[in-house]
Amino acid sequence: MSIKIGKGEKSPQADSSIETKKIKARINDQEITVAEGMTILEAAHRAGVKIPTLCHLDLHDLQLYNKTASCRVCMVEVVDQRNNRNRLVPSCVTKLAEGMAVRTDTRRAIIARRAAVELLLSNHPNECFTCPKNVECELQALAKELNVREIRWEGERMSYPKDMSSDAIVKDANKCIYCRRCETACNEVQTCGILSGIGRGFNSFVGPFANIPMVESSCTYCGQCVQVCPTAALTEVYHTDKVWEAINDPDKYVIVQTAPAIRVALGELFGMEAGTIVTGKMVTALKRMGFDAVFDTDFGADLTIMEEASELIYRLQNNKTLPILTNCCPAWVKFIEQQFPELIHVPSTCKSPHIMLGTIAKTYYAEKMGIDPDKIVMVSVMPCIAKKAEAKRPELTKDSRNNVDISITTRELGAMIHEAGIEFIKLPDSEFDSPLGETTGAGVIFGTAGGVIEAALRTASEWITGSPLEKIEFEELRGLEGVRRATVKIGDRELNIGIASGLGNARHILEDIREGRADYHAIEIMACPGGCIAGGGQPYHHGNDEIVKKRREAIYREDRSKTLRKSHENKEILELYRTYLGEPFGEKAHELLHTHFEKRDRI
Repeated sequence: MSIKIGKGEKSPQADSSIETKKIKARINDQEITVAEGMTILEAAHRAGVKIPTLCHLDLHDLQLYNKTASCRVCMVEVVDQRNNRNRLVPSCVTKLAEGMAVRTDTRRAIIARRAAVELLLSNHPNECFTCPKNVECELQALAKELNVREIRWEGERMSYPKDMSSDAIVKDANKCIYCRRCETACNEVQTCGILSGIGRGFNSFVGPFANIPMVESSCTYCGQCVQVCPTAALTEVYHTDKVWEAINDPDKYVIVQTAPAIRVALGELFGMEAGTIVTGKMVTALKRMGFDAVFDTDFGADLTIMEEASELIYRLQNNKTLPILTNCCPAWVKFIEQQFPELIHVPSTCKSPHIMLGTIAKTYYAEKMGIDPDKIVMVSVMPCIAKKAEAKRPELTKDSRNNVDISITTRELGAMIHEAGIEFIKLPDSEFDSPLGETTGAGVIFGTAGGVIEAALRTASEWITGSPLEKIEFEELRGLEGVRRATVKIGDRELNIGIASGLGNARHILEDIREGRADYHAIEIMACPGGCIAGGGQPYHHGNDEIVKKRREAIYREDRSKTLRKSHENKEILELYRTYLGEPFGEKAHELLHTHFEKRDRI
């Protein structure tokens, strides 16, 4: 197996096997020895010395580095004993030098940090109680940490209208502190090129070119800008009121489904350790909230694999378009439609898992249970903000009905559980409802990068060879690298598999396909670095990539705990095909479970 690392790979200096020059310096009278070229901030953290930050972000595993030094919150004092003149410097971009003496705790440094925060607050709306980021706001937390008790500079404030034009993201420029984290995520990590600095001086903020509405831009709604925004300048469109309204409507039959990544992150919103699997408690909470049926999107994932594995085999055996690209992520679908429209014939035509489950709920399930499909409201709980926009796509309808009516994020679900006064940690475990309730480990691993293609290969391999897999887990497809390549042997055939995590890495693979440099048979692309576990709608990780690692490990634990680990072994799926859909990739399956894509203008 060969491994290729894409955009955002660690530099050679980060490789401990490569010798680097060492230097000695002092931080708060503590002597340290570090590699040359390290910043004061990095060295201080390694020495156990805390320096507050705001604009700085350094997520190695998610390939996100923001070092603009725009906020000046991380100021420290460098001691110059020769000239007896100390200077204030931003620690996040100032390199440590041989013999340098640094103080992080001087009154001058503390006053400089406080002043930076106070100036930001002087131009910030005083609406913390009703703000979507209340108690999650990094500016709010920093003000508390630095003991800011008053805003000493009152005066004019920015006053821009809130942009609520899209179905997914809300932009409130008045809460922008110009840290430019979102710009880095959008332009350098995701390479979408949507966000940039607008205006000058006091009225500066980050937004789309010429401040056009978000819905008119080429935003993919991946939500990585929302995930890294320290304030509420960028948030998801909230739909919790719509969900409560549906639940309390006696004429509606409200179904909820939960994506695989939710179960390994939801607990964080209730003080539980990252990576705690809360599947059973989550189901109990949803039933107590009043949903009429609670289903697992993993069922939709298993259904997706039945179709996607069939499509892969069909393309392989009939010399059709290769590679096939998995199509579960709506942000990457919009990315290819806008930025690579000449390749829209390459992805699988399968609908995404939550859309498939929504379709089946309003057809097969409605018929089986004797429910008028017009009375069904399908609610999806997703780790992804882009799912909100995906649910509104006109091609994802059946008989003029949306397959999914409302999509909410993990964070929104957590807020609803709190609102209902449910003590989540004390809840007993419950099982998902049936039918549409049985799932496999293959469906679970959809939640992390590499999981979709691994799930597809578990089924495709057994269908091609007619023999059970000797080893279910495809370890060569796992990891958090931005781009991975592996060769998997199925029978007497070798398949070249590509995996891209993050849209910037997807761009590399798509460029290779467009230029004829690729020899892949199948490719998985996830818009969010790390996959759905690090989605834009997940609990904020606040720059801690260990949280994402723990979620990923939990996904694989859940897979290993399952009795069934291959989608084609799901008995309820097999019954669905036997009694309703017919053959996988057949006529009725195409009618209900497949879609098409549109070339879209790039703005």
